[in-house]
Amino acid sequence: MAHVTQTVPRPERLSPAVPQGLSRWQWAVLAGLTAWLYFPVLTHLVGQWWNDPNFSHGFFVPAFSLYVLWKDRERIARTPVRPAWWGAVIFVVGLATLVVGKLGAELFLSRTSLLLLLAGAAIFFRGWQFFRAVLFPWAFLAFMVPIPAIIFNQVTFPLQILASKAAAHALPWLGVPVFREGNIINLPAMPLEVAEACSGIRSLLSLATLAIIYGYTMERSIWIRVVLALSALPIAVAANSLRIVGTGLLVQYWDPEKAEGFFHAFSGWLIFVVSLAMLFALHQILRYAVERKRT
Repeated sequence: MAHVTQTVPRPERLSPAVPQGLSRWQWAVLAGLTAWLYFPVLTHLVGQWWNDPNFSHGFFVPAFSLYVLWKDRERIARTPVRPAWWGAVIFVVGLATLVVGKLGAELFLSRTSLLLLLAGAAIFFRGWQFFRAVLFPWAFLAFMVPIPAIIFNQVTFPLQILASKAAAHALPWLGVPVFREGNIINLPAMPLEVAEACSGIRSLLSLATLAIIYGYTMERSIWIRVVLALSALPIAVAANSLRIVGTGLLVQYWDPEKAEGFFHAFSGWLIFVVSLAMLFALHQILRYAVERKRT
């Protein structure tokens, strides 16, 4: 009599259950708790956007990130839901960063903790593939957080010196003798100080933000988008050097008093428009070069 043996497969070891998603009201509760937790941080952040011209571009950052999410909503919705416990770790790190920032009165840590919190929630409830799908709008939110003052000051002074050197080299070609001492350009009419506002840091931050927005909305090529974003630094330096040159010509050939007040403020807006025009021109040159190479 034949005996038939049947092998029973060994049961797989199951990992702890990970939440497979939340309902709408649960998402609403989670969003409400996050808003309550970060209300003081966000109100202070918005106040700095409103009162500090160096970071006024912050208003555009979350709006653009929401636009990208809305634009890619169908692709994001098709992303497989595979929650991961690593999201909980990142979430806890975000909360710890918030506590440290609050206890140490460090605004930068308190604000960046929100990005960690959002990343942790996305990975914990939706998974790594979902996070990769929303990586660009999430990373772009970093532009809404003002950089710490110690880093801001370290960047500002070299930009002042760089803009001063460029203007000091250009003015003699236009018939204006100069003698530069650091960030002070001595003209025959009066000394001209390249202040922090003329360093280009303000236009650099805003231009970098707008360069990314412009590249995303107007260009499909990834490498051209990267070039446009990186071009913000040389464009900002060149544009503010032109501003200093224009101010020097105004002081030398018209009236030193005209270099202050309305004309000085207006030149800031004018130079920013020039920076945008330079960014657009660079984009057209890159597109022309690509089309020329294809043909």
